[in-house]
Amino acid sequence: MNTTAAAIEAHVTVATIRTWCRNGVIAAVKQAGRWIIDTASLAHRIAIGAMKRPAQPAKVVYSIATMTAIGGSRWQKNGMDRVYINDWAQYLPLEVDRYNTGNIRWAAWEGGEISNSQAAKLLGTIDKVWFDAADGKLHCRYGYSESRIAAREDIWDLIVTGIRAEIVAL
Repeated sequence: MNTTAAAIEAHVTVATIRTWCRNGVIAAVKQAGRWIIDTASLAHRIAIGAMKRPAQPAKVVYSIATMTAIGGSRWQKNGMDRVYINDWAQYLPLEVDRYNTGNIRWAAWEGGEISNSQAAKLLGTIDKVWFDAADGKLHCRYGYSESRIAAREDIWDLIVTGIRAEIVAL
């Protein structure tokens, strides 16, 4: 097999095949200034390359079906079609224990204890999270609070990452 055919079979460039031949990565002999490549050796090298390739990340599809499957609530009115994620705080590294009145009794961020007021501010950073069927994107409305523990953009990134992970797990 010549270098061009080997490059096509291995999905690499001809220069890569020549380098493999020079370095002994694949069995090949040079005749009349051209490389003649052993097909079994090339097939073995292709198999080794396939084992080392990282798995492609799962494609995340935002849709009405996937968003309701992860616990979203569908809302339709005046031509709008949205799925609200009401429990978006579950995607944060925030633990909160509450009194029966609903007030925060104890809170921790990433395993470290934080003040109750900072926990309330973290929860008040984002007001609403929703998927809009019209544009196929996730949206949020920021709240009026801002914590010194995490910026609102970081909190939004954590929420999006959590939603993506849940969709992939479906």
